Amino acid sequence: MTALTARPGNALSGSALIPGDKSCSHRALILAAMAEGESIIGNLNTAEDVMRTMRAIEAFGSVVEQDGERWRVRGAAWRTPDAPIDCFNSGTTARLLIGAVAGMAGVSATFVGDASLSARPMRRVVAPLVRMGATIEGGDTLPITVHGARLGGIDFTNVPASAQVKSAILLAGLSGASPVRITEPVASRDHSEIMLGEFGCAIEDGIALGEQRTLTACDIIIGADPSAAAFALTAAAIIPGSSVTVRDMLVNPYRTGLYEVLEEMGAAVELANERIVSGEIVADVTIGHRRLRGVSVAATRIPAMIDEIPVLAVAAAMADGETVIHGLAELRVKESDRLGATLTGLIACGVTALADGDSLRIFGRGSARGGAVLAHGDHRIAMAFLTLGLAADGPVSVDDGAMIATSFPNFVDSMRALGADIE
Repeated sequence: MTALTARPGNALSGSALIPGDKSCSHRALILAAMAEGESIIGNLNTAEDVMRTMRAIEAFGSVVEQDGERWRVRGAAWRTPDAPIDCFNSGTTARLLIGAVAGMAGVSATFVGDASLSARPMRRVVAPLVRMGATIEGGDTLPITVHGARLGGIDFTNVPASAQVKSAILLAGLSGASPVRITEPVASRDHSEIMLGEFGCAIEDGIALGEQRTLTACDIIIGADPSAAAFALTAAAIIPGSSVTVRDMLVNPYRTGLYEVLEEMGAAVELANERIVSGEIVADVTIGHRRLRGVSVAATRIPAMIDEIPVLAVAAAMADGETVIHGLAELRVKESDRLGATLTGLIACGVTALADGDSLRIFGRGSARGGAVLAHGDHRIAMAFLTLGLAADGPVSVDDGAMIATSFPNFVDSMRALGADIE
């Protein structure tokens, strides 16, 4: 275990060094491995979660080589790996690859993970794949064994909204010709649909696979991860005198929920140099400090900020007045019970907060006293409360920061470069 402590002190300033988007990195590797030819991926996130996906596609037969700051991926006919695919703590690796393998005739694979991942639900991914004709052994959790086959079609309603379930279905349907259509009453992240288009498989009529399902290698450049950027940018919003910029950040509208809420709370949010890169919108995002006020966040907005709820709770603690965040049931089945971990962390730092069903109520007073927080092996809990420690009246320590490497291994160095006191 690696304990970390953040102390209040300096205002933060400068350009934050943020890795490529983790969600897009997983998808780029998987689609490149399924494509014909050699793809080049720029700004790939190299955190442990993404490396699990990289090792997996190599086990299925792809060749991956680093070329300076880029990665070359040569697609190949997938084969049955020699050993189980260890997804460690990465739910995206497990769920997307279960879908990909389900549609690979003649390929079988067993997926395993660490204790945390092995407790997370997989049935909502497995169930629609079985409806398509997949043969899958296992229950609601890992380990799960998939025997690939040419699958039939499906008309699936994606409730509750899950980009991972949607992506698994789309990947499974690539090798078939039957209609595959997904309806979303509440929209989820659309990175898979965008990236499938970059690889030559355009999504038609909402969310549906068309006749062209063969993937062709391409070059992909991945924007900076808005979920990783959330900590530096939120710190800038709550620390007087601060102003932080993240360049080339992904500003896909299904990923900007946190920044929209921070702006509603009163933070100074500016976007510049907006443009399209590899199908995604990127921009230079700057946030500066202003006194924040409490707001109400509707459940319908949660899919656009699901990974940022802990750091949003930190911003709410430093705001004036009550913030209510609705629709947080999904947080119960993340790397930890993220709703419970956020609540107990706030209370440990002297913040008045309570869980009301699937809602979180935070009674902000513009300050926190600092304290000791249990991260529960969850990288986002650890980073969120270290962010709080930079603005609180006293230091905030987390019992273990080792899991930060799953998504943002350079987090501490990146924050220190802006002026943060974390050790």
